[in-house]
Amino acid sequence: MPSAISTQSPTHVRHRILGLTVLVYFITYLDRVLISNAMPVIQKQFGFSITDAGNVLFCYAIAYALFQIPGGWFGDKFGPRIALASVVVWWSVFTFITGFSTSVTMLMICLFLIGMGEAGAFPISNRGLSRWMLPGERGIAQGTTHAGSRLAGALTPVLVATLIGMYSWHAPFFLFAAAGIVWAGVWYWYYRDVPSEHAGVNDGERNKIVAALGHAPKTRPPIPWKLILRSRQMWTLAGMYFCYGYSINMFLAWYPKYLDGARGYTLAEMGFFASLPLAAGVVGDICGGLFSDMIIHRTGRIKLARQSVAIVGFLIAAVCCPLAVLEPDRYLSAALFGGAVFGLELVVGNAWAVTLDIGGSFAGSCSAVMNTLGNIGGAIVAGATGYIVKYYGWNEAFYVVSALSLLGAILFTQIDAGRKLVPDATSPVV
Repeated sequence: MPSAISTQSPTHVRHRILGLTVLVYFITYLDRVLISNAMPVIQKQFGFSITDAGNVLFCYAIAYALFQIPGGWFGDKFGPRIALASVVVWWSVFTFITGFSTSVTMLMICLFLIGMGEAGAFPISNRGLSRWMLPGERGIAQGTTHAGSRLAGALTPVLVATLIGMYSWHAPFFLFAAAGIVWAGVWYWYYRDVPSEHAGVNDGERNKIVAALGHAPKTRPPIPWKLILRSRQMWTLAGMYFCYGYSINMFLAWYPKYLDGARGYTLAEMGFFASLPLAAGVVGDICGGLFSDMIIHRTGRIKLARQSVAIVGFLIAAVCCPLAVLEPDRYLSAALFGGAVFGLELVVGNAWAVTLDIGGSFAGSCSAVMNTLGNIGGAIVAGATGYIVKYYGWNEAFYVVSALSLLGAILFTQIDAGRKLVPDATSPVV
């Protein structure tokens, strides 16, 4: 006869943890998109060129790329509770210091140090969800978290323009840094690395998680780097994410400058129009995860679910980018750019869900490898776009995005989310 406690309705601690994770993605992108939106004002104050602006953005992007794997290792080694709180405090402190910058050199150093800290955010967060979210919830979980980042990207241009207009370009750096410090304290207080350690989880929710994911190992096993780094699927996944990373960072790092340099928008207009594509990205994130999970529930085919949504997303971006730069009407152009970001964001939740599907307890390290290549793409677009624009023009810069989106779609046809990367029975793929 079952005990009374075994028939309890499950608690929803995992959904609160998901909410905190969405919030840290939001804060990460507040800080990440801040510099590109403040750049036109900072550039005019310091008097540096578009290539200097590219070098400043490159310092952030290359640090963000180089420290992905160390960040993922940090999360897998010490657990997401300590690791995620630590990296958020790190980059928040340097975001605050950036507000006191007096030279291009100081901006470059501060942005590099911020990139070091933010590099760990997504891999550690991904690891943080790996022992909590059920396989059938992972698509919408990843879509929701990345929607949080894109919502921040959509709101940041307006927030930055407002704060700069009311105070100065220094103000948003101080405010956003404070938000990160507060979040880190809440995370450390509430989160636990495994459900069995959380006092708020009842037997109903605990049993539901164990039935889907198995029992967490009592000790943290060594990270199987040889298996991860020798996997053809891992490198295909990473190559696909390089295409995504280059493409999306064109909008995160350069789109406000494109509106200023190619379209001649004012600061207030930039705040509005720069927000529109990233607002479309929020919808894409949610739809990408929702559609993927719906396909899993209806067909049980995880490979089909991840592939179909992501490939369609890449193809939408490949078509919309060249149409957007050639469209003279500012509203139609913004709508097409929105379509491109919507398509790219159909990809991202599924890409990160694949690292959970195939990585299990090593999802942090697997996602760090993937995100390293993605952010090498981000570093390249940050540094190279200034030169592409100088010697060829803005249209050509967006044509590169279109070509890489097409390549990303081709690569995703070779990714099988149902084929586990690491033989880890504690986190089965279903």
